[in-house]
Order: sequence, then C-alpha cells, then structure tokens
Amino acid sequence: MASTHPRGVPLCDLQAQYAPLEAELQAALARVLASGQVILGPEVADLEREVADYCGAAHAVGCASGTDALLLALHALGVGPGDDVIIPPFTFFATAGAVCRTGARPVFADIDSKSYNVDPDQVERCITPRTKAIIPVHLYGQCADMEELWDVAARHGVPIVEDAAQSFGADYQGKRCGTLGSIACFSFYPTKNLGTYGDGGMCVTGDPDWADRMQCLRVHGMKPKYYHGLMGWNARLDAVQAAILRVKLPHLDRWLQARIEAARTYDELIAEYELDGYLTRPARLPERRHVFNQYVVRVGRGQRDDLVKHLQAERVGTEVYYPLSLHQQECLRPLGYRAGDFPVSEEASRCVLALPMFPEITAEQQDRVIRGIAAFAKQPARRAA
Repeated sequence: MASTHPRGVPLCDLQAQYAPLEAELQAALARVLASGQVILGPEVADLEREVADYCGAAHAVGCASGTDALLLALHALGVGPGDDVIIPPFTFFATAGAVCRTGARPVFADIDSKSYNVDPDQVERCITPRTKAIIPVHLYGQCADMEELWDVAARHGVPIVEDAAQSFGADYQGKRCGTLGSIACFSFYPTKNLGTYGDGGMCVTGDPDWADRMQCLRVHGMKPKYYHGLMGWNARLDAVQAAILRVKLPHLDRWLQARIEAARTYDELIAEYELDGYLTRPARLPERRHVFNQYVVRVGRGQRDDLVKHLQAERVGTEVYYPLSLHQQECLRPLGYRAGDFPVSEEASRCVLALPMFPEITAEQQDRVIRGIAAFAKQPARRAA
C-alpha cells in the first residue's frame, strides 16, 4: 500500500504507525506467545471489555473479521431464508455478502448525495412485512442519519444493525457509533482507524442475550464444549490480534484527532489551489463527528479515472471506494436490479476518489497531493472541459 518512490505519498502508511509502538507491540506479542493461549482467552476478553467501555456499550464480542461481525449480528437476530435486509448499494461487498450468506435477500435503498450514507426516505420505501433488519453503513468515518432511521425502525418494529467497519470512534449526537442500533459491527482490518496486523472484528450490543448468542455462534454454536445447540461456525478472534489492538486502543483518540486535522488541511489546500470548482470536498453533516477513515472527494464526471492515472505517475496513492455499486455486481444480478435503479449510488461510483489519509500524514505530503491535482486540473484541456 505504501509507495515505493522515496518522495511518494502512500494512500495509507502502516509503517509510520508501527515505528513508535514497536516496543509495546513486541512486548504484547511476547506476552501472548509465552502464555500459550493464542485463540480467544484473556487477551480477547480484556479487549472486549475495553472496546465496550470505549463505545459506551454493555457487551462486546470479538470475532475473526468485520464480515464475521455482520454474520454474527444477523444470525443473532434470527435473519434467514425468506427475510429481507435493507442496505445501501454503495458500500463494500461484505455488507451484501453477509446478508446473502444467511439465506436472506439484500434489498437496496439509495444513498444521500452529500454523506454517501443510506437515505432514510429510501429505506422507508423498502419496508415490507419481510423486512427483518436495516443495515446503515457509516461510510468513510461519518455516521448515517440515525435520527431518521430510528423513526423508521421504530414505526415498523425493525432492528438496526450498524455496519461501523469504517467509523470506529465516530459520534452521532454525542453518542459513539456502536450504541446507535441493536448491534454494531466493527472491522479491525489493518487500514481502519483502529487496525490490527491481520484480520479481526467485533460486535457491540447492549443486549446480553444477543451477546451470549454471538459468543456461542463464533465457536460453531458450541455451549458447553462439544455440545452444539446452534449451527455456528469458526469466527474466533486470535489472541495475537487482540493484544495488538489493546496496545493501539489508548492511542486512538489522538489518531482520530490527527485525521480530523489532516482533513482540515486538505480543505484549506483545496481552497488555496482554487480547486473548489473541480473537487467537491467531504461534507460534515450536523450532529456528527466525522473521523475520516477516508478523505473522499468528488471529481467532475469523466475526469476521475484520468486524474487517478496522473496521480499514479506522480507516486501519489489513491483508491476508488467504490467503482461499481452492489446492485450491478455480477454475482448479485439474480436479485433483479438494473443500471439506473439507484442513480445517486451510480453517480457516486463514477466520481468519488479517496486521497491519502492516515494519522501521520504530513502537511508537506498533503501539499504534494493537492499540488498534483491542481497541475492536472489546470491543464488547458481541463480548463476547457
């Protein structure tokens, strides 16, 4: 993920975060290896308590990935064949994949053009007697419009599962994500705001019965040992990954503030280089703390892909989250959706671009990124366009 050019700017620089924590991380790994308890065990239990405390929730259940977190949550709620689950089409595939793996059907609701999060009005239009859950995705580090979604969910008696994979530490109305629905699902993939050095995930909930059910499901539905009351699977969290996350969690708020300040620097540079007519900056919506897992701009139609090639040549890392909406993915075509069904999502897929973002990014690196965009945007052909 890091650029090989000594003067390049990576999309995400994991080495920059590792270096100052190296001694702590090595000690944590040594502690786990010496203990001989390398799957679940006390490290995972301690991390669960710490994450629950951080989120302000009663229970947390560690698991193998953010995808498994979604699966555990849906299974805990009893989602299965014949059920519908409402999700946005503009998100990572795991949101839809988890629904499909329960045997349920993903039902897509289009997004809001400013935040890229699911539009509550569109969600309400999708509700039917088959609807078993709503999964808002807190995309890029900013919470969805939960006030409206709470109203929709309450009117129809449908639980909300937060897909908070990209938003650990984000706030809504002063409450941290993780406590904004029935169950919340986190990913600890290495590039997340709180990331480990492998895969890891967690479910957070206020309901002890759901927590107990998810703890059972993650070990093949086994409780007590070798007695299987539920059809679970192996979704356990390794103690090594938990130990790494326990080292990192106390630093998280400082890292989140660094991301917020870096986003502000990008805003200022975009204005300084007179790019506001070329790029649309990320929106910060009311009552929300955006923690910028990604800094995503919108580029004028038809210019995004050429800009990506230009930045690649300049050794600037970028990513498109996401180039094809889920309803257009080949394996989901049997759902019956067509191009044009979700115009806001489809337009976003043509225009969004994530710029380098990590807590340690320097103002000099950010200036290089925006200067490179300005050089491309101000070419005579671009000005004419």
